[in-house]
Amino acid sequence: MQLRVDKVETVEGLHALRSDWQRLAQAHGGGVPFTTWEWNATWWAHFRERRVSVRDGLFVLALRDASGALVAVAPLMRTERPGMGPLRARVLQFFGADPNVTELRGIVRDPAHEREVYAALADYLREHADEWDWMMWSGLRMDGDAARELAALAPLSATREVPMFTLPLEGNWEAFKSTRSRNIKESLRKCYNSLKRDGHAFTFDVARERNEVAHALDTLLRLHRARSTATDTVQHRDVFDSVQASGFLKELCDRLSTQDRVRVFQLRIAGEVVAARVGFVLGSTLYLYYSGYDPRWGDYSVMTTTVAESLKYAFAEGFQVANLSTGRDVSKTRWSPDETVYHEALQLSPARRGQMAFATYRRVREMLDDERVQGWARRFLARRAGT
Repeated sequence: MQLRVDKVETVEGLHALRSDWQRLAQAHGGGVPFTTWEWNATWWAHFRERRVSVRDGLFVLALRDASGALVAVAPLMRTERPGMGPLRARVLQFFGADPNVTELRGIVRDPAHEREVYAALADYLREHADEWDWMMWSGLRMDGDAARELAALAPLSATREVPMFTLPLEGNWEAFKSTRSRNIKESLRKCYNSLKRDGHAFTFDVARERNEVAHALDTLLRLHRARSTATDTVQHRDVFDSVQASGFLKELCDRLSTQDRVRVFQLRIAGEVVAARVGFVLGSTLYLYYSGYDPRWGDYSVMTTTVAESLKYAFAEGFQVANLSTGRDVSKTRWSPDETVYHEALQLSPARRGQMAFATYRRVREMLDDERVQGWARRFLARRAGT
């Protein structure tokens, strides 16, 4: 299958892809919110860099077949450091270069045409090698057709694993629970019994209407921040502590809630929300995204109760898969999920300039890691500040 590759460099062009991209993601989005047009358009609006030191420009590649149908989208941007001048490094990377807000990045495509899609991308990037210095690939399976096609362009160097965990939802909650490990069964028994033992009745509700979602998100962000301050458990950073990140999540959920694709799960005790988690509806998949809880209720494992109640909801609503998101930690693995490992990989441009630019960049990074250089920089900045 011959594919045409069109480069989109304007916001108007990005928005013109909306309807085709939505159809593609609905059919082949892999049950994750990061492949949707809404996620990517909202991300660009909130996270695009436009500083002197770093500048992002759209480099979205849309692949169409002979009939003009969209069969794949590579939501790429070209990041330049510094933002201007002849000595800047030009890096191609996917939307989602943020502090853990976007959990999985990569191409939206029909898996049945993976080889053709990546072959077309490799050909395009080879023909335009003078427009980029190196590329950070994401969402790759290093043993698949994608990596083999890309390796024909230039060697790939895997840099990081991104494990994702999913639960097939077969039968009903009770049948599902009976197949789990002794560890999670005991955890479930304790979290429910501890509340009951101390006379704490809980209620569980799901916000899905637009106004409900907006209000519930404020509560979730507050609890997410509170969880990050807890010191007697596994440390979690506040992913949404910046105006950029919190504004992104609110706008994204506002857009998706008009399509009934957001759920905010809330556990209440005595009328107060003590734990919450936001989820996204992607076809037959419920993607469980970030959460938060009140540390005062941590001894009752209210987050475990919230996840369990969310899974009960998923069974009741007929979802076929629950995605527990990325990251290999016990809060996911104890559910005995299926694991899929994706990779990020570095690829240098076949153009000589790209290889020279990367070598220079690496040397500068090594210098910046040198304690003597760091000390000089601190002294220089102190003098500039007049101290």
